[in-house]
Amino acid sequence: MDEIEIPQYFICPISLQIMKDPVTAVTGITYDRESIEKWLKTANGFTCPVTKQVLPSGSDLTPNHTLRRLIQAWCTVNAGDSVDKVPTPRSPLCKTRLRKLIREFEAPGLYLNALNKMEVLAKDTERNKKFMEEAGVARAVILLLIRCYNESKTIGVEQALRILCLVWTPSAEIKALLDENHRFIDCLTWILGCDIENHVVAKTLAMQALKRTIEAANPRLLEKLKPEFMKEMLRVLKSKISKQATKSALQVLIQACLWGRNKSKIVEANAIFDLIELELEKPEKNISELIFNLLAHLCSCAEGRAEFLRHAGSIAMVAKRILRVSPATDDQAVCILSLISKNAGTKEVLLEMLRVGAVTKLCMVIQADCPTYLKQKARGVLRLHSNLWSDSPCIAVYLLTRYQR
Repeated sequence: MDEIEIPQYFICPISLQIMKDPVTAVTGITYDRESIEKWLKTANGFTCPVTKQVLPSGSDLTPNHTLRRLIQAWCTVNAGDSVDKVPTPRSPLCKTRLRKLIREFEAPGLYLNALNKMEVLAKDTERNKKFMEEAGVARAVILLLIRCYNESKTIGVEQALRILCLVWTPSAEIKALLDENHRFIDCLTWILGCDIENHVVAKTLAMQALKRTIEAANPRLLEKLKPEFMKEMLRVLKSKISKQATKSALQVLIQACLWGRNKSKIVEANAIFDLIELELEKPEKNISELIFNLLAHLCSCAEGRAEFLRHAGSIAMVAKRILRVSPATDDQAVCILSLISKNAGTKEVLLEMLRVGAVTKLCMVIQADCPTYLKQKARGVLRLHSNLWSDSPCIAVYLLTRYQR
């Protein structure tokens, strides 16, 4: 292709490649659509790259069909010389078509067909997806899902969730909508409990939407989460719908426990026992990290520590995972042992830590290639109870006496 002379006006001034979808700006200069649209999103995007003239906000890009046909014809003629053919681009999505589909969401006999068309558009190009975000499609889909919830209809829920996950952005409009419609969380929780067709996909999508909703929701709304909500999240964990659903459920609980009395609600739902049992199954690394993160949050309250200690294998499980999963898990595991030893460190608990190898692991953290702050945290636990632990033959005494004050 280097030996073929390409007509200069076939070349995009930005990418310096043959244009596939030539469009002309109001300044009269033609660019490849993908290149000029990327340019318009940059800090310099208010000016024409070639003329440096200011481009009016919202100015249109006009498809240059004549030039595109010339490029396609030239590529066809030179196809034997390793020149790729240029396909005819699809017509860009227009606001009128999008508004029509959104209006059809409100019609009982039309919304399914509208959802199918909307899903195809959302999957088609990144440009369509961005256009749909700006046109308020996410808002329309949320309102549709709430209506399905109010009417107990599950038909179309999966498509609606798929579209929502494709076009969701935590915009001010979405946050305001969530504040006004507290029932959307109830709606997604309802979907998780429904007997729905293709339930694995639908419930995984519902969990992804719920995770994004919790991240965008007002703290006042999160403080009002019901105990039933926590129980539903734990049912998702125990049912093992999918790895993605499990991760989303853990992320939702981590986010929720930061507000109000949610830690207590999660503990009362028997979360700690379920989390320990889930970790004992040796899940993949990123799920273990989330489990330990949530356990550390829950052990920061007295009822959480009490529930943690009621599980016969809790301390042993935490000790076994240290230095075996990831630095993030090590951080949270040492945090858990620190919280337990400082705030619930009865003689029985401290001897259990010694017996199952937790004290030995803390000594190993000090010796391992761990961050300084983590070594200091482990050293603090060892110092606090060194009088009890140093008398035991279970560990090398010098590891404890070496770090005494």
